[in-house]
Amino acid sequence: MSLVWKSWTLPDHIVNWNYASDSWHCPKAENKLQPDGRFSFRMEAKDGCMGFDFSGKYLDIKEGESISSVLDDGRNVHVKFEQKKEYVIVSQEFEAEKDNSEELQKKGWQAILENFKSYTESLAAIVRMNFEILIKAPVEKVYETMLAEDTYKQWTYAFYPGSFYRGSWDEGEKILFIARDSEGNEGGMVARVKKSIPNEVVSLEHYGILDKGEEITEGPEISIWAGALEEYRFEPVAGGTLLKIISDTNREYQEYFENTWPKALESLKSICEN
Repeated sequence: MSLVWKSWTLPDHIVNWNYASDSWHCPKAENKLQPDGRFSFRMEAKDGCMGFDFSGKYLDIKEGESISSVLDDGRNVHVKFEQKKEYVIVSQEFEAEKDNSEELQKKGWQAILENFKSYTESLAAIVRMNFEILIKAPVEKVYETMLAEDTYKQWTYAFYPGSFYRGSWDEGEKILFIARDSEGNEGGMVARVKKSIPNEVVSLEHYGILDKGEEITEGPEISIWAGALEEYRFEPVAGGTLLKIISDTNREYQEYFENTWPKALESLKSICEN
């Protein structure tokens, strides 16, 4: 549900699906998601021959459940989100305008919903990323520095300040990757160590999330991450260690990890070399 809600409400997502045909697009979206908050989605033909602002204000919002709004022309719109076991049903009711037939309007609104479905499902698809860095230090030092509690907190600071782990890096063991929010609530990922050979490889399989200190390993929110791989390989080379990373994510977080993993690895390199 959280991914569906974000895709429906965040402007960076809305611009990727809010149009009825491939000849149109949504170049700009503004959205203040709160009662009396305004929204404005610019919808234009790609050739620039026509366009309009789809705008209005929100009446009522129940996160993860429903959104009610009124358009600037006075028509009411109600969107309902219903969580099933493995999927979410999004249904939309709207008052038709008078210039076009109801059937034509239904087709247009349904086409936008289909675009939303395709885009949002694509966000959940697993993307495998690879990173590597040459560190001028022996394999043993790189391995120890990467996994030791104190230095782990240092190099993972790039992901989230105060990140830490709880558990063991031994093969077959459970390990939690944790960060605390401003109120002290623990959140993060739950993983098991699939393979662990000291100074050679550590391979992790994510199978759950940590939400306010509770381990959640079943349900639709978990299906996005279940089986995601994270692997560290330590290869001795002339002048030091070639550290290779495999990290699975989804499209929603791909850009974040593409930017953050290199920063974290540079931090690890600095710690190992100094």
